[in-house]
Amino acid sequence: MTDRTTSPQIPKVEEREFRQIFEQELSYVWHTLRRLGVRGDDVRDQSQEVFVIVHRLLPEFDRTRPIRPWLFGIAFRVASAYRDKARYRVTEELGDDLTDDAQPADEQIADAEKRRLVLRALERVDLARRAVFVLADIEGRAIPEIATELGIPLNTAYSRLRLARAEFAEAARRLANAPRHGGAP
Repeated sequence: MTDRTTSPQIPKVEEREFRQIFEQELSYVWHTLRRLGVRGDDVRDQSQEVFVIVHRLLPEFDRTRPIRPWLFGIAFRVASAYRDKARYRVTEELGDDLTDDAQPADEQIADAEKRRLVLRALERVDLARRAVFVLADIEGRAIPEIATELGIPLNTAYSRLRLARAEFAEAARRLANAPRHGGAP
């Protein structure tokens, strides 16, 4: 008789391989989650969630395939679940991205404002379209590859990209023209 209180046996994973993936891809996962709408204070927890899933699924991963599309798919699902949860906050943050200390302060502030504008504009793009937009226009991946990875028809991927570009451009335009001291439009 099995004890239902214990979790099923998780396959052993070569710790060195997992650590290598973690060390090499943490920054990628972190930025992907930010682009998919995970807020600054929550990125650490959601990144951990991605790597918990990676650890669990790594024995099933086809190592002949590139790892980043697989990581993106996991991050996309984690970000989707995050956005569905009640703790999703709509607070403005001062960006927590690393800045170049050698850069003058006024340039650092301008760069931080640009990053915030891009992240806020991305938040206004539908999540399914945003995923295609991030993969195509930010990561430079080909649409056929994106369609395969996301499990959507090729024409749907092209349509989502077209709509996402329009949504992003409109959101960025509105945000750039919004009064700085008022609320978001």
